[in-house]
Amino acid sequence: MQVTETLNEGLKRGYTITVTAAELDAKVQEKLIEAQPEVEMKGFRKGKVPMAMLKKQFGPRLLGDAMQDAIDGAMKDHLETSGHRPAMQPEVKMVGGETWAEGQDVVVEMSYEALPEIPEIDASAVTLERLTVKADEASVDEALTNLAASAQSFEDRKKGTKAKDGDQVVIDFKGSVDGELFEGGTAEDYPLVLGSGSFIPGFEEQLVGAKAGDEVTVKVSFPAEYGAKHLAGKEAEFACTVKAVKAPKPAEVDDELAKKYGAEDLAGLKTQIADRLEAEFKGAARAVMKRALLDQLDGMVSFDLPSSLVEAEAAQIAHQLWHEEHPEEQGHNHGHVEATDEHKKLAERRVRLGLLLAEIGRKAEITVTDAEMTQAVLAQARQYPGQERQYFEFVQKNQQIQQQLRAPIFEDKVVDHIVAGATVTEKEISKDELQKAIEALDEL
Repeated sequence: MQVTETLNEGLKRGYTITVTAAELDAKVQEKLIEAQPEVEMKGFRKGKVPMAMLKKQFGPRLLGDAMQDAIDGAMKDHLETSGHRPAMQPEVKMVGGETWAEGQDVVVEMSYEALPEIPEIDASAVTLERLTVKADEASVDEALTNLAASAQSFEDRKKGTKAKDGDQVVIDFKGSVDGELFEGGTAEDYPLVLGSGSFIPGFEEQLVGAKAGDEVTVKVSFPAEYGAKHLAGKEAEFACTVKAVKAPKPAEVDDELAKKYGAEDLAGLKTQIADRLEAEFKGAARAVMKRALLDQLDGMVSFDLPSSLVEAEAAQIAHQLWHEEHPEEQGHNHGHVEATDEHKKLAERRVRLGLLLAEIGRKAEITVTDAEMTQAVLAQARQYPGQERQYFEFVQKNQQIQQQLRAPIFEDKVVDHIVAGATVTEKEISKDELQKAIEALDEL
């Protein structure tokens, strides 16, 4: 077996692997010898079938396996000897594939981009601020007010009062398209909060100003991307009868409200809110510190990047942003999305930082434990109530999904490892200052 280098340009590598006919025949022979003890054939005892007969019957079938084993072995030996780590799966192509005949040497061309040498970083040279925000009384009171609003009830307005945004109107309605009633377009005593956006765009606005007892014809157009295809883009009329107009009445901030949210009393609810707010502030502050860390790391290192990784990342960024701009397109049945220079620049940063964090984690022997993976899968499974078992089974069979779940856990552990060696100062700020810092992340 011979491996000959054909390309050595930057990170790009190319090789020709030659497996001689004799080596291939020896591999087939090895597999036949391995299988012989278990082979049964009419006229022979188990394990006593002559090798010549075995080769005649099973040789062609084993030839492909032997060829693959020989090539895989040569690639493995080469990567171990060279120390290369391919950025992506090597491209392997058999020379003269369709014209190759048994008895000839097998020649394979292999090409890949090797991962670059990643420079060491000095974590002690990293300086960070860990922002802290206390859940003050004003923040807790604001959260309590929001809870009371969400637990609001409605009471009848004075007879003849016109409905306004925020009011609840109780209505009967019948919807029709081209004069025909359609399924799901009829209801009685339906409580609709005006301004909630829960109905088709334009529907709620036409009920503003209505009074109990009014008959209102609401004319709207179903959105082009409406879920029911037979209604999508169609003009519709709804004959509505307003049966009541009710004013919102926020719940009282008292022990009864606290009990609705699982606390013993109002003081207990305030404590729960304070704990939740501080946990949210801590998570937001970590995001700010992590961005600051990544920005510093990005400026501390410079190395060649595998173009294949950058191109793949840029394509993914372009595709993701395109879908964000076209939310009506749920699938992938659309034209090619071209990556811009801006996408490529962002891709270079992501690839550079990804390779750096991966190398730091590898050298620090950071791993994701089974328990951590289980927690991640459980968190995702909660998004599919009633189908948790099916989701678990899906993840177990899908290596790509497992990697998607593992990657952010690994990255966070590497970040914690670097932060542990960095110079970190504490800085207490207000909630508004933290909010501005978070908003600034989206601008970068």
